[in-house]
Amino acid sequence: MHYQYVVILKKDSEKTADVLSFFLCLLSSICFLYQAMTSKESSPWFLYASSIILLVGLIINFIARRMGRTHIRYRFLLLAAALGWVASHFLPWLFVLFVILAFLEYQAKRPLEIGFDKDRVVINSLIRRRYDWSAFSNVILRDGLLTMDFKDNRLFQKEVVDDEEEDDADEEEFNDYCRARLEEFSVR
Repeated sequence: MHYQYVVILKKDSEKTADVLSFFLCLLSSICFLYQAMTSKESSPWFLYASSIILLVGLIINFIARRMGRTHIRYRFLLLAAALGWVASHFLPWLFVLFVILAFLEYQAKRPLEIGFDKDRVVINSLIRRRYDWSAFSNVILRDGLLTMDFKDNRLFQKEVVDDEEEDDADEEEFNDYCRARLEEFSVR
């Protein structure tokens, strides 16, 4: 769907998700190495391979972070750890937890977007929420802060991402659009 305006909000959870993902992958790798070394099986190669894949991936992500890359993804490393836990004789149910964490890592880093259309406002989060303009008493963007005041006394207020693109609409134009939509839907 095409929206008249799309506002992208800042995410605060990226660093926390990165730290948690890093330590979970590192801990999984250590557990896999320990299990492979103490295993009574003749060839615990899958645990060794999982551990090496995780360690190499963590080193690559660490180097990329040091070189200034800001968008580091751990999703595939978490999925590799999940496969390692399936092969493990110790706590194989952690497979499910790591698959869920891989999905949630993607969601935590996905930018939160709010689309403003002539009929509704759509918040694109894990579960997409749609609101008619009649649900709001005020919507305003000022000094990089989006405020959406609902008629049922809820208040949504978040900081927006600074965009250097010149094709972006200014705050006054956006606020005029929202004011016109609110006036139109308050009359109905």
